[in-house]
Amino acid sequence: MAKCEICDKDLTFSMQVSHSHRRTARTFKPNVQTVKVVDGTNTKKMKVCTRCLKSGKVARAV
Repeated sequence: MAKCEICDKDLTFSMQVSHSHRRTARTFKPNVQTVKVVDGTNTKKMKVCTRCLKSGKVARAV
């Protein structure tokens, strides 16, 4: 399941509306990447959304 471990961004639901106004459920999934993250002196793999990566909330391991 797509869920960010930093900001807890998760799957959201909405309605897709056609031209004839038929409504069907659709999902929006966050762009989650598996990244090696520096946690103090250790490195570990985490699932992080791209917004957290871009804003610098996570320090990537080199």
